[in-house]
Amino acid sequence: MSTPDGPALRRRLGIFDAVIIGLGSMIGAGIFAALGPAAASAGTGLLVGLAIAAVVAYCNATSSARLAAIYPQSGGTYVYGRERLGPFWGYLAGWSFVVGKTASCAAMALTVGAYVWPEYAHAIAVAAVVALTAVNYAGIQKSAVLTRVIVAVVLAVLAAVVVVILGFGDLDSARLALGGDITAGGVLEAAGLLFFAFAGYARIATLGEEVRDPARTIPRAIPIALFIALAVYAAVATAVLAELGSQTLASAAAPLADAVSAAGVPGMEPVVRTGAAIAALGSLLALILGVSRTTLAMARDRHLPHALAVVHPKFGSPHRAEIAVGVVVGVLAATVDLRGAIGFSSFAVLTYYAIANASAFTLGRKAIPALGFIGCLLLAVLLPLPSVVAGVCVVALGAVAYRLRP
Repeated sequence: MSTPDGPALRRRLGIFDAVIIGLGSMIGAGIFAALGPAAASAGTGLLVGLAIAAVVAYCNATSSARLAAIYPQSGGTYVYGRERLGPFWGYLAGWSFVVGKTASCAAMALTVGAYVWPEYAHAIAVAAVVALTAVNYAGIQKSAVLTRVIVAVVLAVLAAVVVVILGFGDLDSARLALGGDITAGGVLEAAGLLFFAFAGYARIATLGEEVRDPARTIPRAIPIALFIALAVYAAVATAVLAELGSQTLASAAAPLADAVSAAGVPGMEPVVRTGAAIAALGSLLALILGVSRTTLAMARDRHLPHALAVVHPKFGSPHRAEIAVGVVVGVLAATVDLRGAIGFSSFAVLTYYAIANASAFTLGRKAIPALGFIGCLLLAVLLPLPSVVAGVCVVALGAVAYRLRP
């Protein structure tokens, strides 16, 4: 099977692998790192912020699943926006995805470095990017197998955290009660921070050209992965909040590690830190996978250099796109600040999902796409001002480049 620009990617993934890839993108460093900043914003409204993030993520997932069933091609919302709204909106979605998720890759790589060897975080981050780019280069099946192992390990660590806290901790249900420290803006800001931990389900849609029976598999895999992630996040967030309380959680640099120590089991802390590093590797693996597939789709349409629109004859991977993404992420991982990378990524990704919801709005059954669109815009504008300014500038730069192209 071929596309007009060369051979198509091979359809090797079933529903189980698709769910695992989605989970590998979501069950990552976000749950290890985002709870503290979210608690600082929302206070005792942390769980309300988690619920809002989940609602927006569900709307986005539903819209993405409906579109992916109709357009089972690599590229995700780049394809959906192009087909439903016009070439410019498809391009803008693809541009937002590539630049936003490239920043996410750098953030995940830096998270690996921070947990493995903080004094040499940038060097470890670059090494992680090189290693996982090589894995993806060798083909989607190897990536799916490695992701399956990573997801199993991370889920085991998170389950252990919950069991330790519930079994040995000094839990206080009063710490879960809503207090006077809650503001609407703080809860929504927390929702935006926690949304970062849900965003990986789009990776399933970007693999539409490599999934068997995509019209059936993708609409099933996306909500399954999302609801599993939500159940895990809710259990972990509730346990940690009941153990530490919102004020202590807000000041914790490594909240899950602090929670198991506070529960009287400090020997678990190295296990949790190792799990965080593995989780970040899992997210990085899936992120590079998704960005390279969108890069392939945009290169096929000549919105990016056409030389990247090549599939390896042996491995069946978009190897040139993989290498290009790996090089850019490696440079960013060597130079950027973690917080800045996450903030910029969030703005660009919310822009991507807003276009996905707008595309799904044209299919009928408009309530969910409308809610998702409004939710994406609201969370985007409530990000820290530097992130909003940088995001607007880069998205505008992409729009100008589109208008000026030959």
